[in-house]
Amino acid sequence: MYNCVKNTTDNTLLSTSIRLSVLVKKTSITLDVHQYYQQMQSNGIIMAYKGAASGDLLNSIIAIAQTKLNEVEQKSVIRRRVFTILVEILQNIQNHFDYISAEEIREDVAIMFIMAKTEDGYYKLISGNYVATEDVPSLKKRIDYVNALSADDLKAMYRDRLDNGQISPKGGAGLGIIEIARKSSNKLDYEFRIINDKFSFFSLTVKVAAS
Repeated sequence: MYNCVKNTTDNTLLSTSIRLSVLVKKTSITLDVHQYYQQMQSNGIIMAYKGAASGDLLNSIIAIAQTKLNEVEQKSVIRRRVFTILVEILQNIQNHFDYISAEEIREDVAIMFIMAKTEDGYYKLISGNYVATEDVPSLKKRIDYVNALSADDLKAMYRDRLDNGQISPKGGAGLGIIEIARKSSNKLDYEFRIINDKFSFFSLTVKVAAS
């Protein structure tokens, strides 16, 4: 039985991804690949990744995501905004992965990442990764604080942290989260699922207007 700590979130895409992952695991021999493809298409999934979080792999994800954005988005300002947020998200993931011992979390299932474009005119960047359970209260507090700030307040805080070098040691909810919120111009949706006393699974959904 998992414990959840979350804000009001519509994680339809994340839920769909989890359902599909379970489907593949349970019916790996008889999987209807076309149905799987259609489910991804109907949810506007541009790319998805589940696996290790090494620096080389994350760099590859970034490169693929940039290529995909060039294919699907004509407006350069939107491409840059989405790409900047994507990089910040993956850097935060890398920071947490480096902090957590690889011996305690299976590296091959360490993270997940989805980039999608929804019918209501938004890009959705969805990530999931393990964090230390002891860090959950402080991470939640920081995200909630950032979510409560106005655009001007976010801009001022970002500049202040740059000037004073106030960056979180793990990078999980320091300058990166501020930049993500600032660039997206939307509240950050999140959930912490407590796995045990050592680790929790942190999911983050960021919406970016495609117009």
